[in-house]
Amino acid sequence: MSTKSLRVLALVCSTRPGALGPSVGQWLTEAVAPRAAELGVEVVPVALGDLHLPFLDEEEAPSAGVYQHEHTRRWSELVAAADGFIVVTPEYNYGMPATLKNALDYLSREWAWKPIGFVSYGNTSAGTRSVQHAKQVVTALRLVPLGATVAIRIGDAVQDGRLRPDAARDRAAAGLLDELVRVAHALRPMRERAQARPGPLPGSYARTLTADDASQVLVLQRCCWVEEAIVNDLFAIPALHESPEQVREWLADWHTTGLWLDGRLLGMVRTRRDGADWHVGRLAVVPDLRGRGLGRWLLRAAEAGAASGCRRAVLFTGAKSLRNIDLYESEGYRTVGSANPDGTICLTKELPAAQR
Repeated sequence: MSTKSLRVLALVCSTRPGALGPSVGQWLTEAVAPRAAELGVEVVPVALGDLHLPFLDEEEAPSAGVYQHEHTRRWSELVAAADGFIVVTPEYNYGMPATLKNALDYLSREWAWKPIGFVSYGNTSAGTRSVQHAKQVVTALRLVPLGATVAIRIGDAVQDGRLRPDAARDRAAAGLLDELVRVAHALRPMRERAQARPGPLPGSYARTLTADDASQVLVLQRCCWVEEAIVNDLFAIPALHESPEQVREWLADWHTTGLWLDGRLLGMVRTRRDGADWHVGRLAVVPDLRGRGLGRWLLRAAEAGAASGCRRAVLFTGAKSLRNIDLYESEGYRTVGSANPDGTICLTKELPAAQR
């Protein structure tokens, strides 16, 4: 699973002049700030009133993702970049405010597979009926509502228009953030799979790896290249000795495709252009899934991504890595020259004219 930090939107829903919502939103962001810093979470306050969203005015259905208006596109970008949401909502007549319903209705795919928590406030029910109303709606958008909530009874908690200090309420807010972060990480494979290329195994998907994936790449390299080191009687293999920082550096320089399933990195391959050559490297598959075509699938994906103008694919492997060599030769690669001083051999393959 990626170690990318999370971005959480704290949505303040009330737009009524003089409403308590801004004070509750300010309390929330301040109360969770220490825990957010520990978890590496960015909590971004967003007042729905500042978005200037009219009642839904897009001609196409939200599921189409075709937006004519700039206010919709801004809202789409903001929601799409978030990993989860905390809604600060009052209760109006046994339900959520129209501003929240309208903001939810504007979008579709941007909400999917993200957790949503609620901080409610009100009189008799402390806003809990608003939350129950909202939960019926958000589940239709494939948002995942949390069990943890914070409910604030105005008569008990408010003095002079501001919330009284309450350590128990602060702890409840931190607990809400904790649960949201756990669920957001658990749902990340669902979010990524919805946006990525399908992989060769049922439920698997491929996406570009970034520096945030360095920890998983490091583990994959070390489990895969131990066997290479033993077979070739050569332990001076970079993939075995690189630090997390070094992995992050080359992930920034190479285009690397990772194959994922349920948050696990199953395999990877990296590519980079050098003149008319398309270099392919670090092809790796977890040991327990070898022999199921994953390496061949990754190799073909690497070749298919060759930059325009590249005439051949070039790769290196251990001179004694017979299993690797058999795979590459079966895919049309041929050995060039003899073994290099570092114990590797070079193999090349002419790329189809259509890719050049």
